[in-house]
Amino acid sequence: MNLRPLSPALALGASLALLTACAHMGGQGPSASASLQPRSGSSVTGTAQFTQSGDKVLVRVQVSGLQPGQEHGFHIHDKGDCSAPDAMSAGGHFNPTAKPHGPQDGEHHGGDLPALKADASGKAVASFSVTGVTVAPGPTSIVGRSLIVHKDPDDYKTQPTGNSGARLACGVITAS
Repeated sequence: MNLRPLSPALALGASLALLTACAHMGGQGPSASASLQPRSGSSVTGTAQFTQSGDKVLVRVQVSGLQPGQEHGFHIHDKGDCSAPDAMSAGGHFNPTAKPHGPQDGEHHGGDLPALKADASGKAVASFSVTGVTVAPGPTSIVGRSLIVHKDPDDYKTQPTGNSGARLACGVITAS
């Protein structure tokens, strides 16, 4: 077998082709984050990261100060305003496509997220992907909206809120 070194131009072309192929194989898109601050007299804090991946947004969240062992409603709200002591300044759920409130596997608001489940020490760590929203600019973008952790579980039925109760923590979602 006759092996000869590649010419510099051919090597550069092959490298660029490989990099382009890798970029299209699950490359990550724009990202955003939110720092959750206590509201409604709670001590709930946390962080969330959002990364666009194709038509889904990957979400990683860590929250502490929750009621141990309890499930908590978790939503993206319309306004990026956490200034009110009870976080009511964040408005209602983000709903750019005028869908009913519901779980991710059915019709749902863009802001309807899976619930957070606190462990025995009141911490919740979760990773999941959601559809119906983007991190990239556009009408379904979550950037500039708020992220809310609620006191009670989401029943995914009561319109338009899921009956999740008080807003324990709020953070504005900002582009990374």
